[in-house]
Amino acid sequence: MNRIKEVLKEKGITQTWLAKQTDKSYNTVNEYVRNKRQPSLEDLYQIAEILKVSAKDLLIDKTELK
Repeated sequence: MNRIKEVLKEKGITQTWLAKQTDKSYNTVNEYVRNKRQPSLEDLYQIAEILKVSAKDLLIDKTELK
């Protein structure tokens, strides 16, 4: 499971924008967001860099750690 959907919402970024930035199709990004498909580690790090968060933030909900 990943938190891409939550991070996009927190930052006010659309899936369409992320798809363009990652050179992925909208459908691929949508599958990541809905956790129907998981990005490769390389793609996860690319998404994290684009969203200016750590890859860890895309995987772990900080609120669950408290």
